Amino acid sequence: MIQQFEQGNLMPEKEWQNYIMQLEKESKPSNKEEVKKALIDAVKKRIPNKKFGIFFSGGVDSTTIAFLCKQNNADFTCYSVGLEGSPDLIEGKKAAEKLGLTLRQKKFTIKEAEEIFKKTAKLFDNPDPLNVGVGGVILAAVELAKEDKINTFFSGLGSEEIFAGYQRHAEAKDVHAECWRGLKEMWRRDFTRDYKIASALGIHALVPFLDEELIRKAMGISGDKKINGDHKKVILREISEELGVPKEFAWRKKKAAQYGSWFDKAMEKLAKKIRVNKVEYVKMLNKK
Repeated sequence: MIQQFEQGNLMPEKEWQNYIMQLEKESKPSNKEEVKKALIDAVKKRIPNKKFGIFFSGGVDSTTIAFLCKQNNADFTCYSVGLEGSPDLIEGKKAAEKLGLTLRQKKFTIKEAEEIFKKTAKLFDNPDPLNVGVGGVILAAVELAKEDKINTFFSGLGSEEIFAGYQRHAEAKDVHAECWRGLKEMWRRDFTRDYKIASALGIHALVPFLDEELIRKAMGISGDKKINGDHKKVILREISEELGVPKEFAWRKKKAAQYGSWFDKAMEKLAKKIRVNKVEYVKMLNKK
């Protein structure tokens, strides 16, 4: 199913939801070793026979993907963007140096970030701060990678849902049910945004965390093994560390892309400058 998306085609929403409901219906218990094997296979089988990029932040998702790609002797470059001093730039650089990864970064000024926001907003009929914030990070990284003639990227999309990485998972009465609900809603929340960006920029996104076998195995793990105290995505972090990813990156607490890059901070400042909120600011961008 997800291969359609990776090949640049957006499946109908109902088709995606039916697919997830069928996986939920067939769900059965699994263990850590099965999840680990499914993760390794999901990355390995997606490695292209050409140079590619990885959207990189130094968090557990992108670092684990990069680590597995390096183990497979793949030809890739990691890309990260953000305002100077942003956590994703700092931690991304640390992770790349520790693991010996090729990394390209770009530090944006607030003025440069606004240009990215303008370009991103124009991709949507009704842009909102989330789409422009997350989409802006993707667009900025893609523009950097296009200088290297790269148009295929590994993305961590789906990890938060199958491994319970959001605050709503921590607050849910039933972590497992919330993971399934989030997977069903990904079409509306994530796929439509990323599809528009990918289509407009002529890129392909590889999403190993949405591999069918990995979804099956990850969703066979009970919620208490995914969230424990202050930590979310516990089982993924354990697997990542067992594979060889340094503990500081496997267990790094990371915010979403728009926050880790400080693009959201830039948007907040730009909106405040003209005395509007972020929702109004983004709508204004689409009219410029």
